Amino acid sequence: MITAQLTYMFFQQYWWFLVSLLGALLVFLLFVQGGQTLIYTIGKTENERNMIVNTLGRKWEFTFTTLVTFGGAFFASFPLFYSSSFGGAYWAWTALLLAFTIQAVSYEFRSKAGNIFGPRFFETLLFINGLLGTILIGTVVGTFFNGAEFSVDMMKSVTWHSPARGLEAVLNWHNVALGLAIFFLARILGLLYFMMTISHEEMYKRAKKHLLINTIPFLVFFLAFAAWLLLKDGFAVDADGIVFMEKYKYLHNFLAMPVVLIIFLIGVVGVLFGVLKTLFNKKNYDKGFWFAAPGTVFTVLAVLLIAGYNNTAFYPSSFDLQSSLTIQNASSSLFTLKAMSIVSLLIPFVLAYIVIAWRAINKKKITNEEIIDKNEITY
Repeated sequence: MITAQLTYMFFQQYWWFLVSLLGALLVFLLFVQGGQTLIYTIGKTENERNMIVNTLGRKWEFTFTTLVTFGGAFFASFPLFYSSSFGGAYWAWTALLLAFTIQAVSYEFRSKAGNIFGPRFFETLLFINGLLGTILIGTVVGTFFNGAEFSVDMMKSVTWHSPARGLEAVLNWHNVALGLAIFFLARILGLLYFMMTISHEEMYKRAKKHLLINTIPFLVFFLAFAAWLLLKDGFAVDADGIVFMEKYKYLHNFLAMPVVLIIFLIGVVGVLFGVLKTLFNKKNYDKGFWFAAPGTVFTVLAVLLIAGYNNTAFYPSSFDLQSSLTIQNASSSLFTLKAMSIVSLLIPFVLAYIVIAWRAINKKKITNEEIIDKNEITY
């Protein structure tokens, strides 16, 4: 009996780690969304905007696929969260999914022959996707630490107690601070990606200028979120599954899990090093992306791990504390988790394919001469 319980706990922990990793990869891939909000900031001519859309267009499907995979993994491993959040906060999730749907449509039709709306119309949709997609993801994740207005009865039936159906999350400044931090981080990654993949002197200079402009608000919102997170009361769970408020819970989680703390610190240093190395290098340094990108993954991974590990409710209820979801009470059965874990062994092969495809696509930088040839405009 004890062995079975330990096995079950292992798979619950294992799947929370995988879901957290997918969430971290998703935030990293939001550099596409961040870049989309800068099309008219960095691209001053039609040709320059074509260069930007083409370099982003080669990667947008990675973001979309990761979002779907993240949602699917969450649904399969922690179905009670799926029914609580997706079923109750459906206006927030509908807005998020709509933002990503218009992205797919925009890349498909922006340069199609017979486009009666013109490229600017679809570029505006790409901006909306970049703005709403990043802020909404951050705001929704913020509810992992600040709670949502729902309750769960004995039959696992979920009742949502806010008529705003999830949109009320924007009324909590801590949620919004995380959303804005992710928005500016996505723009930072987008700028670093432009520098790495586009060969154009003037565009590089503009990108470097706006890298500083976006780093300042990112630091403000990120530090505000992080400081408040470490100082706030958190949603702890005792041995009997009773949820209670614990002072400095998330700070305690970092201290109780030093490996996670180290991952977090390495991630923060990686992001800052990538940005500062680019800003203060006299030459046209274009490798900052490869420090900031893994730094983003490490930072977000650590933040998501402390949301669920160390006896913490990862989706707390601000309406009824005992309805809060933990990785124990919200997970699938042991059989389901085991079966999915076998499939998860294929993940390294999928990642290897992504790396190979990424390298092939970015084998050389986009140049002005390529885009002048209309045959090279694919998006």
